[in-house]
Order: sequence, then C-alpha cells, then structure tokens
Amino acid sequence: MAIAISFTSCKDTGGVSSGGGGESAKLSVDFEKYTLDNGLEVILHQDKSDPIVSVAIQYGVGSNREKTGRTGFAHLFEHMLFQESENVPQDQFFKNIQDAGGTLNGGTWKDGTIYYEIVPNNALEKVLWMESDRMGFLINTVTEAAFYNQQEVVQNEKRQRVDNNPYGHTGWVLDKNLYPEGHPYNWQVIGELVDLQNATVEDVKEFYDMYYGPNNATLVLAGDFETGNAKELVEKYFGEIKRRQDVPRLTPMPVKLEETKRLYHEDNFAKAPQLNMVWHTVEQYTDDAYALDFLGELFSSGKNAPLYKVLTKEKELTSRAYSYNSSNELAGTFRINITANDGVDLDDVEAGVNEAFTRFETEGITDRDVERIKAGLETGFYNGISSVLGKSFQLASYNEFTGDPSFIEQDIENIKKVTKEDITRVYNKYIKGQPYVMTSFVPKGQLELITENSTKAPVVEEKITENVAVDIAEADSEVLKTPSNFDRSVAPETGESPALKIPSSWTAELSNGMEVYGIEQNEIPTVNFSLVMEGGHLLDDKNKNGVANLMTDIMMEGTANKTPLELEEEIEMLGASINMYTTRESIVIQGNTLTRNFGKTMDLIEEILLEPRFDVEEFGRIKIKTINDIKRSSANPDRVASNVYNKLLYGEDHIFSYPTSGTPESVEAISIEDLKAFYTNNFSPSISKFHVVGKIDKSAVMKELKDLESNWKAKEVTIPEFPIASARDKASLYFVDVPDAKQSVINIGYIGMPRTDKDFYPAEVMNYKLGGSFSGNVNLILREEKGFTYGARTNFSGSKIPGTFTASSSVRTNTTGESVKIFKEQIEAYKNGISQEDLDFTKNALIKSNARRFETQGSLLGMLQERSSYDLPANYIEDEEGVVKAMTLEEHKKLANKYLDESKMAYLVVGDAATQYAQFKDMGFDEVKLLDTDGEEVKLKNVKM
Repeated sequence: MAIAISFTSCKDTGGVSSGGGGESAKLSVDFEKYTLDNGLEVILHQDKSDPIVSVAIQYGVGSNREKTGRTGFAHLFEHMLFQESENVPQDQFFKNIQDAGGTLNGGTWKDGTIYYEIVPNNALEKVLWMESDRMGFLINTVTEAAFYNQQEVVQNEKRQRVDNNPYGHTGWVLDKNLYPEGHPYNWQVIGELVDLQNATVEDVKEFYDMYYGPNNATLVLAGDFETGNAKELVEKYFGEIKRRQDVPRLTPMPVKLEETKRLYHEDNFAKAPQLNMVWHTVEQYTDDAYALDFLGELFSSGKNAPLYKVLTKEKELTSRAYSYNSSNELAGTFRINITANDGVDLDDVEAGVNEAFTRFETEGITDRDVERIKAGLETGFYNGISSVLGKSFQLASYNEFTGDPSFIEQDIENIKKVTKEDITRVYNKYIKGQPYVMTSFVPKGQLELITENSTKAPVVEEKITENVAVDIAEADSEVLKTPSNFDRSVAPETGESPALKIPSSWTAELSNGMEVYGIEQNEIPTVNFSLVMEGGHLLDDKNKNGVANLMTDIMMEGTANKTPLELEEEIEMLGASINMYTTRESIVIQGNTLTRNFGKTMDLIEEILLEPRFDVEEFGRIKIKTINDIKRSSANPDRVASNVYNKLLYGEDHIFSYPTSGTPESVEAISIEDLKAFYTNNFSPSISKFHVVGKIDKSAVMKELKDLESNWKAKEVTIPEFPIASARDKASLYFVDVPDAKQSVINIGYIGMPRTDKDFYPAEVMNYKLGGSFSGNVNLILREEKGFTYGARTNFSGSKIPGTFTASSSVRTNTTGESVKIFKEQIEAYKNGISQEDLDFTKNALIKSNARRFETQGSLLGMLQERSSYDLPANYIEDEEGVVKAMTLEEHKKLANKYLDESKMAYLVVGDAATQYAQFKDMGFDEVKLLDTDGEEVKLKNVKM
C-alpha cells in the first residue's frame, strides 16, 4: 500500500531507535536541523555503517507550480540542471560523480523536485561544490543550444513512456477531466508536448529565479561524515548564495465533481481493454487519507479482496485489478484500475466493480484484515531505511511537507490508529454514490468493448515528420561568472578513497546437498533470503514451453494443508513477503521478514516447497492470466524487440529463443499433470543454493534449516544443453513493423561469451566508456549531443551459457536510420582505442564505486547469489578490482578488437516500417529483412508502405 510520503517510503537506520516489536515499536530519527541566513534548511544525519554519504536537495517546486500553457517546466528544468553550470563544464555532472565512484539522479513529481548523489565519503565536498553551483551559479549557462537539446530529450522521454506504450495516455485523460482548467493537477508532470516545444530560454530563467533559491529548498546529508566539517562545507558552498523570491506555501485545493464523466480512447498499442474509475479524496497526512490507503489495500489486494473474488475468481474477467488512494499536497484521488482479459466487454467489468462494492458493504471488515496490513508496514518501514539515500529522501520529504523531519513518528502513529470503522466511514464519504471519472481504453477497432454512454477523449497524437536538423549557434563570448567569495572554478580534491572492505561471510553445506551462504548485518531487524534452484526455463520442453513459469505461480497458491487464502494471510500476518519466480536458468524463492519471524517464515517456505497443493481451480486462473499477459506484452515494442532479438541470436533450436512465459498456444496446452511431473523431476536440494543476509547469525540460520535439511531429499537433476546458432558472418538489418510507432526500439549485437569466461569481466571494463554508463560515448552522442533518445547503452550479458553483446536504445522515429548508423560507427571507432583520460575515468568509476556495494541487505544478497552461481571466491570483488587496476590502453584495445565486430552483428529495429524501412536498403548492410512480431520474414506485398 502507499505510505503517506510523496516521493518514496523511507525510514531511518543509523540513529534509529525502536521500542521493541509489535504495537509497541517506535521509530525515531536522529538528526540535526538548522537554517542558513539565506533560508536554506539543512538536515544532518550521521550513519557510519558504510564509508559513503548521500546528499539530497529537495526544492519546493513540482508541476503544481506551473501554469496553463507553460507546463512541463519543473521536469524540463530538472534536466537542465544536469547540463552544466558556471563552474562545472558541459556533461561533467555525471562524469564528475562517476569519476568519484558515485551515482546521481533527480526526480520530479506533482509536488516537488529532488536531486541526489551517493558517493564515497571522501567525495562529499565535491558534491556540495557541484550542488551549490547549480543552485546559485547556473543560469548564465542556459543557452539556446543547451535548452533545445534538453527539450528534445524530454520529448523523447514522453514518447518512450507515454506515446509508445499501451495505455500511456490514461493519466492525461483522467487529470484533464478530474481537475478544472488552471488547477495545478490538470496537466501531466512531463507537460504538454506543445508547451515543451514552445518554451523559451527566458521562460526557463524566470522559472529558475522564482523557485530554485536556497529559501525554497531542503538540503540533507546522511551518512559517514563529521558534523563540524560538514557544517563548514555547507556554509562555504551554500552560505553565500543569495536568497531569491519568497515562494508562498500552497494550501490544499480540493475538487468536487458535479457528475460522473465517461470517456474512451482507441489505443494503438493496447491488446486488451482497460477500465479506470477515479474519485476525488483528500490531501496527504489527513486522517481520512490514512484510512483511504487501507481501503485501497482491502478492496483489491489478496484473495479475500472483493475485486479479486468477483472479477477474477468468480467472473474471470481480469487477472489484473488494483485499487489505491493517492493523496498529494493539494488534493487526492482513489483509483480502481482493471486491465481486462482479451475481448472482455468493459460494461461487464463495470458491473463487476459495482458488485464488488456491494460485497464489501455486505461482508464488512474484520480486525484481522486491518492487523495484517499493519503487520506488513513494520517490515516496510525497516526496508525503507536500509540506505542512506532512503533516509535522505525521508528527512527531506517530511521537512518540505510537514516542516518536521521527525514526522516519521507521527506518520507511524497515524497508521497504527486506523480502525475498521474509519475505513467504512471514508468509503461511505468519498466513494459510495459519489461521481467519478471513468476511462475505457480499448485496442484499435474494438469500440464495442467500451462502457455505455462513453464519449471520445480528445487525445492528441503526435505526428512525427521527417527529421530536420536545427542549427542553433552558440554565443562566442565566455559565460559570465557570478561573483563568489572564492575561486569556484577549481573542483575540490577528493583525497584518498575508502579502502575496499568486503563484508565477512560464511558458508555451509547441508547433508541433502544444498549449499548455504550467509552474511550477518545488524543495522535493521530484518532478514532477506533467497533459495535458488538451477534449471528454470532451461528445463522447459520446447513443445510445452512455459511450464517452469507456471510452476512458480502455482507453488504460491496454497499448500496441501493451507488454502491459497490461508497461505497468503499467514505470510501477511508475519509482516513477511515471499515471492517465487522463474528466470532463464533458475527458479527462485525470495523472502523478506522481521528477524523475530524468520523461523515461522522458514516453516512456510518448507511447506510451500515440500507440500504443494496443485490447486486445479487456481491453475485455471493462472493460465488465463498468463495467456492474457502474453497477449498484452505483444503490443509492447520493447518486449517484441527482446523476443525477436533472442530468436535471431540463439536460433530456434535453443530454448532462449522462446520466451520464458511461453506463447498463448503453448500455455493453453499445458496441464496440471505437466506441472506435477516438472516438480517431481526437477525440484531438488542438490541443485539449490540458499542465501541469507540480515540480523541473524550462522547458528540461528542453520537451526531453522534443519527441518528442510532432513525432509527435502536429494535427487539427480540434469540441466539440458542446447545448441546455439552458428556464429554470424554478416551484418543483417531486421525490421519489425509497428505501424505509427512514435519511437523505434534498436537492439544491435550478437552472441558473446559466458559469465564464466576469463575475459568476461575484462570485457565489461572495456565496454564501460562505450556505453556502460551515462557518460558512455553512445549516450553522449545520441542523447546529449543529438537529442534523439532518452538513453543509449551497450553491455555484455552472460551466465554459464554464452550471453550477448548488445547496443540498445529507443529513438525518435524520424532519427531511426541516423541512430543505427551512429551506433555502427561508434562500435567500429571504439576499436581504435580510447584515451588515457577515458581509461582513468573507467578505473575510478569502477573501483571507487565499490564503497557503495555493500550497503543494503538487498545488495549483499545479490553478491552472495552471484558468488554461488559461478562458484566465485569470497573475495571475488577484490579480484575484479585487480583486473580494473591492471587494465592498460593496449589490453583495452585488444579486448575491443576481439569482442566488438560491427560487421557481423544483427541490427534489429522495431518501429514504423512505412516511414523507416526503405532507407536501410541503401545503408550497406549485407541483408535487409522485414519480420513480423514473431521474428518470421514478411513479404513486402503484405505491408503498407
């Protein structure tokens, strides 16, 4: 469920105090808050558990500060602040932080904007220098050329996330009809396309001057630093920045609908109809907002929820039904979102929702319902405080919206005091009988599926024409520098980096053959664990593909002694989470629980593993859900690209050329007996590894594994091997047609090597400057220079089975050909070698970032899983550091020439064939083929060009 924090749910670790378990538990945050003379509010929180520090600045400006006709500015400005400032040159924000071993990003939402960095503790001063420079020393660098580039990047982000996605326009339709013209929530955070295109540099400067002053921001430092030194640095870098315009605090702006609105849209990418119903509620941190959060959870989550019982179990209309409350700074909404099964009439879904409401009113709420939600929240609060970044977000958010960084205590108390009577009250007040906005999004040509009396929503579909390069001349004069008390043009020295300190770990092997790997980490009272069985999709029969995937779904649907509902509630009452899923090469059971409940959680794991229910009724629903999920994904260009790419590279004889989920036809053919046979033949401790991280020692873990050790008997399981397609010997261009696509998805590459190859990690190091980071060459050209994309990457993948080298991006449709050409040229040029500066950058980024590698239980669990999968030594990260340190320019060039050959790669494009396909005939490829979404060749006469 959504916790009442606007940006993220995050709580404290270092300095956290807890009064014990259960209802008596009390979390409080150890911090110091003070205010500079210019109005900047500063919060310091020490946590010396890892040699890292997080810096976060939250500004009191989101899309709610914009005006009609000038939307998208807050998000656009977030991008502008990563460009350059007066003393930090172009594209150096990312490079400087990565060079120090850190990471950074930003985020904009309706009510705020935040920028953040996590770096080794020796780089704190450099971060403060950079953040202060863009707060007080930026605006003179905002040129026409820089602004135009980021306009293009943001427009590409919108195309990727909205225009090229199923149901992408839903938010726009809902908000336009929920909020009147002029209300700050009437538009999307990303803004209107026409506003983005019409914005000027002067508009941006005015927006900056109004909202990006120190008196409209909260600065949070969390992590390993000395308070006295931190205060001196904050004063040095931020103290001289002048206060700007006063920003009045916004007050709630509630809205009430006079009547229900019903709208529809024919979606170019949707493969199944989707219904949304949205009611107005209240703003955040109000008593009713907490109760509405509970209502959303109770109404749709779990097998006892009315939406599940009526729409999924009884009527089989959907397998994806959600309800949730979203309370923001100015107003709130309660939303029901239902993606129906293929071909389902949304009138039937609407009727089902109304029946679920009646069921809710009739059956009521039990105290146990309320308590199981609260039980999960304690674990959730602790999980949120496992990183210094999470603590930074928490402190900044509470400070900005409540004026009190310690509001966590009140937040938890407000949650704990919610009663079943409160939930019933808010249902009757905000939902029952109240008007709402309804949307029916249906696949093109299926208008018969919309709800009755719906009117067409005026969605604006962008028309992308031929790409026209815009030549904007840069001013010749140097950037005017804002006066400062010291020379800001010189970046602070970072000093010596923290030494690599790999956490101590332990291993054991059970008598049944299962290996155990553990790390004790005592920062928060939780345990994260995983049981990984080899096989997964590799054990699928190509003729009945998808059995392994169905297995992990059916295994969580009850046990021999517990119904699906009983198992679900047992897990929830422990405040635990248990997930089971299938990968290409494994079946994974992953869990998270409070330390005090680890034993009971492991009892449930044992029962799930050894006493499967194979519930026939649930099996039927799982098949329906899986088939509908597969059909829906077939409209997603990214998923289409992934499936076709694997088929092209691995060949039809390899199981990796088949999607893990199967096809509608293969899943339909699978019986419950197929699953039972898979379980009998392939579930064994002899191919299993157990990993555990948290506030628990080896002896306690081994004690809780004793029953599983004695009761789970080993058997021999053979993992099959499949032939990989012959090595490529030519450059082939494959095009998959998605009519009217606003972007083209590009995947370029071929089969590389397994993770176990001695060259695998050296090749990853070699790839870093090509496309392994934001500062990679392909991203700097395609995004930062050209503005063609929201991001471009290259990477090596691999396991025990050879993986791929892949270059990928989603680019604006009318730049498809040029983008493919740029990828090809950059891969070829990279083999000529890189500069010493680029090699030094690579080494710094990869070595220094190890300081951040051991912070959370999740990251430690991942480290154990990688170690066990490939039989790596406990100090394998130290060995990797050695590889990076020893890398020379000659070795780098040798690796590039050995593993990068653009003349033998597959070039896959998924986009609009009518406008983009023909150009590739004249681009020098050895062959050019048009494919369908299944990867089969299509004859041109069947395609509209």
